[in-house]
Amino acid sequence: MTSAEPQFQTVGSGAAARQIAVRSEHADTAKTGLFWLSGFKSDMSGSKAVAVANWARVKGYSVTRFDYSGHGMSGGDFEEACLSDWLEETQAVFDACCGDNTIVIGSSMGGWLAMLLALARKDSRKIKGLVLIAPAADFTEELMWKHRFTDEIRKTIMETGRFEQPSAYSDDPYVITRKLIEDGRNHLILNRSLQTGCPVAILQGAKDPDVPWQHSQRLVEALPLDNVTFTIVPDGDHRLSWPEDIDLLLCTIDRMISHRP
Repeated sequence: MTSAEPQFQTVGSGAAARQIAVRSEHADTAKTGLFWLSGFKSDMSGSKAVAVANWARVKGYSVTRFDYSGHGMSGGDFEEACLSDWLEETQAVFDACCGDNTIVIGSSMGGWLAMLLALARKDSRKIKGLVLIAPAADFTEELMWKHRFTDEIRKTIMETGRFEQPSAYSDDPYVITRKLIEDGRNHLILNRSLQTGCPVAILQGAKDPDVPWQHSQRLVEALPLDNVTFTIVPDGDHRLSWPEDIDLLLCTIDRMISHRP
């Protein structure tokens, strides 16, 4: 395999250009590759991303992961970024680093980006399958704006352009910008029937406070023509990072590679 030392890929042009940190390991004999997409405010050094990369290395599969702009080692200002930027980076890294028969693994926001990537690249047939962990499709609108934000918070965002939301996973708050909310509306997918043309496996914690299992169920219902499996972990939280959760994730990837139902 090639080294997993981070390389930097330029995405965008002019004032919009940013340096995206990518770790891509290519196995010469691999027939399947893995592409990891992290969640909102997460990066490629997270426990699930590292576990997938280590497992792929042992199994001899190619694996690519990267940091979105404003995340991890990548350049860019988080507060200036939005889903359109992260989708552009996802597509650019995928096109540059991933070959045929790629399984895309998306966690939380990464699940939304994985769906958008699969829909955009449907005709290329490069994507062999999707493994989605608590997929937060449309989260800016459905989970934040409509359900969690009060009238006061929505007013703050519209008038000041930002709101600092306390995080259960970090001492630093999540800054939610007006740009993020408004741009997210350009990428909503749960308002229509979808077809990726590949198998989709969804892993969801029943006790997830951030992406309720009912939200993931909406994505299942939006994919009537795809081969979808929906696995609920009874005591699972949003991260699904306990050892048994990681084992379930790796087994799910392995089954998709092997075409086992």
